Amino acid sequence: MDLQDYFNINQKLWDKRTGVHVKSDFYKTDAVIAGESSLTEIENFYLPDVSGKSLLHLQCHFGLDTISLARKGAKCTGLDFSSEAIQLARQLSEKAKVDVQFVEANVYDLPKLNLGLFDMVFISYGTIGWLPDLDRWASGISNSLKSGGQFYFAEFHPCLYMFEFNTGQLDYSYFNTGEAIEEWCESSYTGTDDKVSMPSWFWQHSIEETVNALIKHGLQIESFHEVPWSPYNCFPNMKEIQSGRYYYGPEKARIPHVLVINARKI
Repeated sequence: MDLQDYFNINQKLWDKRTGVHVKSDFYKTDAVIAGESSLTEIENFYLPDVSGKSLLHLQCHFGLDTISLARKGAKCTGLDFSSEAIQLARQLSEKAKVDVQFVEANVYDLPKLNLGLFDMVFISYGTIGWLPDLDRWASGISNSLKSGGQFYFAEFHPCLYMFEFNTGQLDYSYFNTGEAIEEWCESSYTGTDDKVSMPSWFWQHSIEETVNALIKHGLQIESFHEVPWSPYNCFPNMKEIQSGRYYYGPEKARIPHVLVINARKI
């Protein structure tokens, strides 16, 4: 398959997942539309002030975080390649009476979208694994930022993605081998009974690969953090170790679950 074939398969998966996710307890859509924030404890601690800033939210799914960021005072544009997700995001932002622009596009299409330059680019959780080439990813981020603009990135740690979660075995390389990894999705990570039953393709990315792609494209790393828990109960066999904090694996190992990067365009 060529790259577009992988994207087409993944897009169909996310189109189908959107209808499952919006009604799940995992996303708490009604509560967010009513005024609660969907941003996690990690964002509340590490995210810089967004008030008054133009903000581009990449891979925004159906926009709950985008809406929450707008309520914090940012002028937000959300982008996602799922037509179902973007259509729903527009409906939800209107229902929430929050002014957000949503764009249906692949992140690799940023150079031809003419969205302008932003004060901040925001990306969080379950994103780069769907992308084969972080050089193109970082280039798009850099070219979307004003000089001195900020980049906030929170993502599941590549150490976590080495596990086959049902067996606990280390079945996947820490490093990007260049090959797409196929996974069959019977259900979604939201824990609902709705079946998805579709294939997906993803890629592993090390911290070295991620950081060097950002540096190459003129982003200066200002802070880097590793968090030994997840704010989401989104992988099989996780346990809640503290309210709102979930962990996979033996606790004494303190496996890193999330990485957080704050960077600035120079």
